[in-house]
Amino acid sequence: MSEQKERVYVIQPLFGKEDDSLHGEILSLIESAGAEYAGSISQIVREVDPATFIGKGKLAELKERIEDLDVTVLFNGDLSPSQSQNISEALGGKKVIDRTALILDIFALRAMSSEGKLQVELAQLKYLYPRLRGKGGELSRLGGGIGTRGPGETRLETDRRHIRTRIRALEARLKETEERRSRTTERRKRDRVITVALVGYTNTGKSTLFNALTGADVLVKNALFATLDPTARAFEIENVPFLLVDTVGFLRSLPHHLIEAFKSTLESALYCDLALIVCDASDDFAMQQKTTLDTLEEMGFSSPYLTVMNKCDRLASTASLPRGAVCISAKSGKGIEELKRKIFEALRERFVLAKLFVPYEKTADFSALRPFLFEQSVEYTDDGALYAAVIPTEHIARFAPFRIEMRH
Repeated sequence: MSEQKERVYVIQPLFGKEDDSLHGEILSLIESAGAEYAGSISQIVREVDPATFIGKGKLAELKERIEDLDVTVLFNGDLSPSQSQNISEALGGKKVIDRTALILDIFALRAMSSEGKLQVELAQLKYLYPRLRGKGGELSRLGGGIGTRGPGETRLETDRRHIRTRIRALEARLKETEERRSRTTERRKRDRVITVALVGYTNTGKSTLFNALTGADVLVKNALFATLDPTARAFEIENVPFLLVDTVGFLRSLPHHLIEAFKSTLESALYCDLALIVCDASDDFAMQQKTTLDTLEEMGFSSPYLTVMNKCDRLASTASLPRGAVCISAKSGKGIEELKRKIFEALRERFVLAKLFVPYEKTADFSALRPFLFEQSVEYTDDGALYAAVIPTEHIARFAPFRIEMRH
């Protein structure tokens, strides 16, 4: 007998005209958390009620609707601890969570690496800490399910002092991890590994594209935040080596502290040589692109990027897509070769294709320079070795004594 899914009833605050994509997004979030949508009520908000956000009249209407239903109430926005408590009391003690709690719950389900689990636990505890009301058990009456799962759940019954200590310990451990990641990033820069980062709205097919470009077999799932932990694989275009990095997906109005929580894992996107901003061409791609660029800008992103419209096979026509975007279907492979060509062109100034001749008596001198090139092939002659190599532009002068041909 399968476990019954938690049912979720949504409160949707509206600021201006109703946005259908907001509704679609929250349905995807509920599904990704393993729960079931039970209905919704919307309220145009002209002025936020400090006690309950949407006002007593709408809550009374909602209470009447759900009084006999076994549901969790989800507010599709952020609530203060007191607002969550006041809404719960107005609804006769129903469990109430907000959008951040739901996203954290999905993060808890998706985190696989030790670093990802640490980041999720830290974000959960920072979110839960002000909601414990000094008793350490405020959330226990809400039971299990969405909003109480993941690495932080074993800490919910403990006192605030223990949680503060745990937060400090997690921050220290993550700082060590961040320093290691920074050293890796610096080493890649020093070794001139040319890095391409996949970034974009969650569930746009980044992992499928990652597999298509690298031949890897990372998790592909039709769910929000299916990839939390960054994954890196080498791939080649015209025999030139690159490093492709897949990153966590973004979401509209992703709370700032959640962006901060995953900032270290997103460094690969911040310091890449080229970013591929992946959008779902069959969905609201303009919103997805804006969300991604706004989030990256908030983090200090300044790298060049290509816009990649995925799932183009679902469209009857691509005329409405942005000019300059690369239209692909990562699932079928359509457009992948064109994307590779665009990546190669965008990064072309970063390296030189060279042929080098190394006399045998100069082998020791050449060996000292080998960390500064990517060797493609070698042919041995009577007098020396003939190399075909990829050399980062800034290192080409080092190879002047050996260079016989160079092609930008």
